[in-house]
Amino acid sequence: MTFAGLNTNNNLSMYAVPAAFGLALVPHLYAVALVTFKRPAGAKGFNFSFPGNTRKGISESRLSAKDQERYLRAEAANDNGFVGLGFFAAAVAAANVAQLPTKRLNRAAGMYLGARVLYNLLYILGTNNAAGLARTVAWMVGSLTCVGLFLESGDKLA
Repeated sequence: MTFAGLNTNNNLSMYAVPAAFGLALVPHLYAVALVTFKRPAGAKGFNFSFPGNTRKGISESRLSAKDQERYLRAEAANDNGFVGLGFFAAAVAAANVAQLPTKRLNRAAGMYLGARVLYNLLYILGTNNAAGLARTVAWMVGSLTCVGLFLESGDKLA
């Protein structure tokens, strides 16, 4: 079977780890582009020598309030993506060591990646409690997918 040009009969789970890395990085790239290209002439842009100062002084970019908030949300989504990356990578590694079925590995990897895409979009674009709740659900789906892989791996290796 193929999906988006990928043969899903093959184990694609290990490829999902660099894909998750990319999904963690994309919000930061968006944030850098936002503060670099949308700021008015003469305003401070992204501080490549000390990136943390850009967050602290985002008001100096003179972006609109909406864009400043979006910048901060994108950086927070980036942070969260990298916090969860190790957990996901370890879950995929454990599942491969346990030789879980390819279909299960691919489904779990796809669920995690889909949840991360949704999480990023909801974090960056969401500005109300409903979006925050939906973002939390997306985070839980991704995290519980990893927990499920660990539990299934433990059962199989026991």
